[in-house]
Amino acid sequence: RTMEKRMREPSVAGYFYPGSKTELEKTVRSYLARAGSTYQDVKGILSPHAGYMYSGPVAGKVIGSVHIPEFVIILGPNHTGLGASVAVYPPGIWQMPGFEVPVDENLSALIMDGWENARWDELAHLKEHSLEVQVPFLYYRNPRVKIAAVCLGFHDLNEAREGGLALARAITSFNKPCLIVASSDMTHYEPDGVARKKDNIAIECMTALDEKGLYEKVNAYDISMCGVMPAIVTLVAAKELGAREGLLVEYMTSGDTGGGRAQVVGYAGMVFR
Repeated sequence: RTMEKRMREPSVAGYFYPGSKTELEKTVRSYLARAGSTYQDVKGILSPHAGYMYSGPVAGKVIGSVHIPEFVIILGPNHTGLGASVAVYPPGIWQMPGFEVPVDENLSALIMDGWENARWDELAHLKEHSLEVQVPFLYYRNPRVKIAAVCLGFHDLNEAREGGLALARAITSFNKPCLIVASSDMTHYEPDGVARKKDNIAIECMTALDEKGLYEKVNAYDISMCGVMPAIVTLVAAKELGAREGLLVEYMTSGDTGGGRAQVVGYAGMVFR
């Protein structure tokens, strides 16, 4: 089972977020500070993954509001089309500007063992930003954090449900506190009012921990939520692990954080507890 340790270099440093250690830390800490200083224990969260100037306030508020344990599973959508449809990053290190975060080999292996379609795969992660942008927020909340990184390229409700149950089993047998982070933005490139209306439909489903409703409504209302599969996997896993509700911590659009209102992207920060 021991594999050669892989090094993942940042793919969007200096682009989605500051490329220098000092600037990155200052930026991330300022966003985390929006949450105050009480931390809740949750099974999973939904956090956005755009450039920090747009989605940083929402990511900071949601990640800043929860207890970050030593072990975190990050699920992100596959924007590049590369690699396996369930791509688990092999044991190794994720390098970031000024720090690095290890991939936990045991947790990753448990996910691999229990999820039939999961593959050790670096290719899907090579240029993928959706998982990477979560890492500085997690690190500055808990510098001892270790991750399992899973990039999802499928669009099937049953596969997502299987994945959620597999994650819950992996976490149960891992037997240490574990947080699941679903990385997703909400509606893309629609007028601000339209985005809010559509996103509210999806948020209501997530509040109810209703993965089937989320899947059906995202399709029925053409909601361009890129991380709907990570969200569904997280909802299923969180429920299996005892979560009873979803809560919206923060919602903004890019219109609130530096863009115009004619074409916005929506960002939701949610906790599942």
